[in-house]
Amino acid sequence: MINTTIEVQNLRKSYGSVEAVKGISFQVQKGELFAFLGTNGAGKSTTIEILCTLIKKSSGTVEINNFTLDEKENNAFIRQSIGVVFQQSLLDQRLTVYENIMHRGRTYGLKKKNLADNYTFVSEYLQLEDIQDKKYGTLSGGQKRRADIARALIHKPQILFLDEPTTGLDPQVRQFVWKAIKKLQQDMNMTVFLTTHYMEEAAVANQVVVLKSGEIVAKGTPDELKTIYAYDQVKLVFKNNVDGEKWLREMDLSFVEKMSIYTIKVKATTEALALLKDVEPLLESFEVIKGTMDDVFIRIMEDGGALV
Repeated sequence: MINTTIEVQNLRKSYGSVEAVKGISFQVQKGELFAFLGTNGAGKSTTIEILCTLIKKSSGTVEINNFTLDEKENNAFIRQSIGVVFQQSLLDQRLTVYENIMHRGRTYGLKKKNLADNYTFVSEYLQLEDIQDKKYGTLSGGQKRRADIARALIHKPQILFLDEPTTGLDPQVRQFVWKAIKKLQQDMNMTVFLTTHYMEEAAVANQVVVLKSGEIVAKGTPDELKTIYAYDQVKLVFKNNVDGEKWLREMDLSFVEKMSIYTIKVKATTEALALLKDVEPLLESFEVIKGTMDDVFIRIMEDGGALV
């Protein structure tokens, strides 16, 4: 049975005459990784701030964990059930990691035993032992991000909002952070709501929604979006370039040549197979490159997209 944990219907947010979010609707299912994409100014942060009860919507309805946003007392229940990792940290630079996280836990009213158990839990997942006694202000970017995520998880929320959580981190630290997040998601059946500029992170999402100028312009699984918006590429190296180019013209194929490597765009791998079978006698080597979420995002931003 499908269990919807976030349901947004016709959400709008205006600042005077400027409409930042223009009637968007989407659902997030329990336990899934949901990627919310868009360029700067698309309305992503505004939407997240509404969902996290930080700002009020102009109109529309939002339900989070069966609580209707902005109804009397519901916002407090919503805040208890979510954790948020913002782009900018909210932790005190002068306190240690341990002091910061324990202080945050007490604001949720956790009793001493529960708080201690929860700290052990987040410390193990995010490997805080080596930094827990260090002042937050002295930490590296990757260490700070581990502490930020631990702070968001100390009360074991049902939904974790991650607003560009790995921006500025080196690849090794990004890999560690994502390994911890994925393990948490799987072990706790936690819903993860992600915004990111790294398309390889969106590629592992269960569902992707793309926002442009306050409107949803595309949504679907990564595979669905790649099927619609991305092209595979076939790179060919011919034994003889004259013969190769003659074949390309005869087949009426558009191509780009660089350093004697001929690149053709194809809609699907099956199309590439047919071409390769035909051109095989002329080939020195070839490579087929699958379309990526980067290709998807660029094309949607250029073409405007369409709902899946």
